[in-house]
Amino acid sequence: MRYGFTLLLLHFFLFSFAQNSAHEKILQTELRRFAAMTQKDTVVLKQLLSDDLMYIHSNSLQENKSAHLGNIAAGTMVYQKMSRGKVQVRRYGKLALTNGDVQVQGLLKDAPFEVHLAYTAVYKKKKKTWQLVNWQSTRIP
Repeated sequence: MRYGFTLLLLHFFLFSFAQNSAHEKILQTELRRFAAMTQKDTVVLKQLLSDDLMYIHSNSLQENKSAHLGNIAAGTMVYQKMSRGKVQVRRYGKLALTNGDVQVQGLLKDAPFEVHLAYTAVYKKKKKTWQLVNWQSTRIP
């Protein structure tokens, strides 16, 4: 009886540790992506974005991976600062969702903007890397 309880506790601990570790990797991937966006690092972004990306901005602009990378590389969309606030992670096997808020400052076609966004991001695990599949954000008034 005591042995079974110990195994149960060990299983719970290991499961919790694995969940927390996976959640942390997803959150770190998201922060790496935000940093790459502000640094116009399209090499890193290519690795962090899924080939079938759908990126829906708060102004309803929709971009695939190529358009998103192209707009960042060309300077059409310049992300100067991205500060994530609260965030929640839910994981379903090789899929994960993050829901959070982010403060974004930048330039859109040389016009400055500053927005506070609520977002949902969908990530899928490809090999050992989490890639963004879908992003949708809404302005927080």
